Amino acid sequence: MRSLLTGGNPVASLLSFLVAVLAVLSIYLGQAGGGNGYYVLAAIFVIVAILLPRTIKMANQWERAVVLRLGKLHSVRGPGLFVIVPFMDAVAMMLDQRIQTTEFNAEQALSKDTVPVNIDAVIFWQVHDSEKAALEITDFRSAIARVAQTSLREMVGSSLLSTLLSERKSADEVLRAEIARKIANWGITVHSVEIRDVGIPMALQDAMSRQAQAERERQARVLLGQAEVEVAQKFLDAAQTYSQNPAALQLRAMNIIYETTKERGATILIPTSMVDAMNPGNIVGLVRAADGPTK
Repeated sequence: MRSLLTGGNPVASLLSFLVAVLAVLSIYLGQAGGGNGYYVLAAIFVIVAILLPRTIKMANQWERAVVLRLGKLHSVRGPGLFVIVPFMDAVAMMLDQRIQTTEFNAEQALSKDTVPVNIDAVIFWQVHDSEKAALEITDFRSAIARVAQTSLREMVGSSLLSTLLSERKSADEVLRAEIARKIANWGITVHSVEIRDVGIPMALQDAMSRQAQAERERQARVLLGQAEVEVAQKFLDAAQTYSQNPAALQLRAMNIIYETTKERGATILIPTSMVDAMNPGNIVGLVRAADGPTK
């Protein structure tokens, strides 16, 4: 908060300077033989120059000034220039109504499953009622940080570690609602709360990594077993087809022989029983076709 005396008010400073110049000019005229009236006028100018910074105040566009008169709330002024009564009125607080951020954390907080975690978070808040923010609490900035930290530890204590890691958006919303409920009477609105980091012990990180690796290996083995079952079922279906249709088996055997005779210079030994079971003429034709045209 900026100074409440001059308030960084250039208008009051300029007017005070001009009045002070008039006071000096009046003293000069009085000394030049103008009479005592100039000295009285100079005294008046000096008093006005002193009172101007206490009378004319200025609040920026995003600021609101809480004005007390004789110790009681008089008004909330701003933005722009405003006038107060010297020695009767006082600007108790100049409040910034822009969105503010406060960082907070919970170190070594125990989750519901007794795991120590370190959590860093940030809260975005804004003063919407300057009167309540000035009168209901002494230091709302510090109070917001304390309430946010306490609420974060309470949420960690009532949540499982897996929930904090996997459902961070839900945790953000729960935390925002809890903090907003606690500071509702302070004239402050909580826009959002964001958990930036969840830190867990290194030993637990290693254990979780091994657990995830074991789970992935288990899924791989399950998928491999399912593939073996499907392949075995396909072989069983093929065997039933061949047993019901011997011609299909002969065609398959001939196709195998054809595939093996594609490579030139290969010597293939075929059992006599297998040759007798098939049509030798077709087999010879396949072999000659694989060897290419004769010269």
